[in-house]
Parts: sequence; C-alpha cells; structure tokens
Amino acid sequence: MTHTTPTAAELDARLRARLSPTALEVLDESAAHAGHAGANGTGYGTHFRVRIASPLFDGRPRVARHRLVYDALQDFMDQGLHAVAIEVL
Repeated sequence: MTHTTPTAAELDARLRARLSPTALEVLDESAAHAGHAGANGTGYGTHFRVRIASPLFDGRPRVARHRLVYDALQDFMDQGLHAVAIEVL
C-alpha cells in the first residue's frame, strides 16, 4: 500500500473542520528535519508546526487540548506524518 505524505493545506482543512479554530497556522518544517528520525528524504510532509486557538479548548488542560489536535490528525500520522509541534494560542 502506497501512502502519500500530507500537506500543510490538508492539515489546515482537517483542523478547521474538526476544531473550528478562531486562529490557525500550519507550517511544514520538514526540510529543517532532514536526516532526523521520521524524515522521508523529500523535505516535506513529515514534520509540522500547528499554532491554533479553538473554543473547544476552553476549560481543558494542555494535554487534553493537544489530544484534540492529535486525534484530528491521526489518519495523517498513519500516512507518514511523523511529528506535530503544537502551540495553543
């Protein structure tokens, strides 16, 4: 089975659909991780930074907020997404 690596636009669309963010920025930082664990040699699709604010985060501890993001992106992780740095705004 062949997997394609996710794009920042795909992650953005998924997070918007699942978490209704009031602020969202998705950055593909894969090129900066060349040679690191999980890098695929293409320079994209493996390491992302997500900056996000969502009303769904209200009243939840940091771990629960991060879990919402990871749960929304789980199928991308199954396709080769290796790391997501999450910054809750």
